[in-house]
Amino acid sequence: MMKLRAHQQRCLDAMRKHRRGQIIVPTGGGKTMCMIKDTQREFNSCEWNVILKDPDRKTVVIVAPRILLSHQLCEEFIEHLDIHPMLQYKVLHVHSGYTHHDSTTRSSEIVDWIEDNYRFNKLIFTTYHSLHRIQEADVAVDTIFYDEAHNSVQKNFIGATEHFSWEAKRSYFFTATPKHSLTPMKVGMNDEDIYGKELVQIPAPDLVDQGVILPPKVVIKKIDIATDSRNKYEHDCDNVIASIDDQNVDKILICARSTKQIVGLVSQTKFYSELRNRGYSLMYITSKTGPIINGKKVNREKFFDTLKTEKKFVVMHYSILSEGISVKGLEAALFLRNMDYIGISQTIGRVIRTGAPSKTYGLVVVPTYDKVGISTAKKVQAVVDTVFHKGQPAISEIRR
Repeated sequence: MMKLRAHQQRCLDAMRKHRRGQIIVPTGGGKTMCMIKDTQREFNSCEWNVILKDPDRKTVVIVAPRILLSHQLCEEFIEHLDIHPMLQYKVLHVHSGYTHHDSTTRSSEIVDWIEDNYRFNKLIFTTYHSLHRIQEADVAVDTIFYDEAHNSVQKNFIGATEHFSWEAKRSYFFTATPKHSLTPMKVGMNDEDIYGKELVQIPAPDLVDQGVILPPKVVIKKIDIATDSRNKYEHDCDNVIASIDDQNVDKILICARSTKQIVGLVSQTKFYSELRNRGYSLMYITSKTGPIINGKKVNREKFFDTLKTEKKFVVMHYSILSEGISVKGLEAALFLRNMDYIGISQTIGRVIRTGAPSKTYGLVVVPTYDKVGISTAKKVQAVVDTVFHKGQPAISEIRR
């Protein structure tokens, strides 16, 4: 049984005392385990008498911004939940992605599933896009966890978010990067009527000192702007290879400026050959191309299994891997594009997780060979200063 760290126990105690609120924990700080242990406590508190026609059972909903993260959360819950043998649970996914668990996006089928499994505790994994389906099914929710809760403020999601904030018996908003609104025209997480008060805020330096996460090391690589006749993707290729050569790491995440840039880079035969000569596999995933490993299209399961097992790789993406997704052993993130504070903080969070014995920091590399790189470098430094030096969350603000 996994033992909670002190900061995780603080989160659990706060959820025991309050029915609603925000829990702000840096990326890599173990937010998922807090949800799992709270769910375990709730399920195990049920009356286990199976003769009752109306048994005491709980329904817990876990909301994620992406289907991939929803799958990952489900795997972690199933692995770590320790439930009394008489209090077993059933799993339902409410999103459009494939899963071997029960799955639907039809409200009527959600109702049927709830009724068919009335003798079981229930775990429902969904996305912000599909949360309204559970609302339409009028599901009585005991506890709802909003993972990466800054996503919930979006116009299309706030209706269902507000509904369950009030209608669920317990509602908790987890994030490392809160999003606040400075205009009355839009909702932010500073709206306590929906999000409740901040129950816990764990400073990143505390987790670094405890060895929970690693400090980031920012490297600004200055590259002279090329003026020859080669196209921009040839220049990108040389700049990325030069940045990789300087760092001497095995697992690198590249944040591209666009899907077009990824396609342009991999179209350069030299890019493949240069990485192959250095022993790297090249992987990328976009909504347009799907997952690709060394030029071959694969399914998502194969792609993420390879990320877990491959010893040396470069993986490129635009936004799919930046939030919540855990990629074991990532050593460096290379920024080719600028982002808001949330995007930068979340990306840094991919590489500051512990795991490799020789890993003592998460490497953050910003090549500066044009105005985008220069502005990105300034923003990355600002986020690192806020989160890891001042110990404050990277709050994104809605101003209009």
